Amino acid sequence: MNIAIIAHEKKRELMAQFCIAYKGTFKNHNLIAPDATGSYVSEATGLKVERLLSGSGGIQQIGARIAYNEIDAVLFFHDPLTNHGYESDIDMIMRLCDVHNIPLATNIASSEILVMGINRGDLDWRNVLKS
Repeated sequence: MNIAIIAHEKKRELMAQFCIAYKGTFKNHNLIAPDATGSYVSEATGLKVERLLSGSGGIQQIGARIAYNEIDAVLFFHDPLTNHGYESDIDMIMRLCDVHNIPLATNIASSEILVMGINRGDLDWRNVLKS
């Protein structure tokens, strides 16, 4: 599975800790992230992460991959208390996930549920869509 991981600056440490906790799962999948999140997670975990452009550019690249059915799940540790210059990109990711039926988790609690589902095979139906 291709799993996009995105974390706002104040949430990167939490994302890294989450990826450490689920390293056993993530090592069996492709992780894709904007540059800063990807670097942070890769250095903290030793996991291979495909790094895209930084910031808004990386989020837009993930959006394009969602539209082309190349992303199977999105973990987006959003910081709702900080104003970001690219809120429209965040909204775009959420909208695209809804349109294309891509599971999206926006905090650690929903991310844990999503990853547990991946472990159980609950998202194996995504493979049928790619066939």
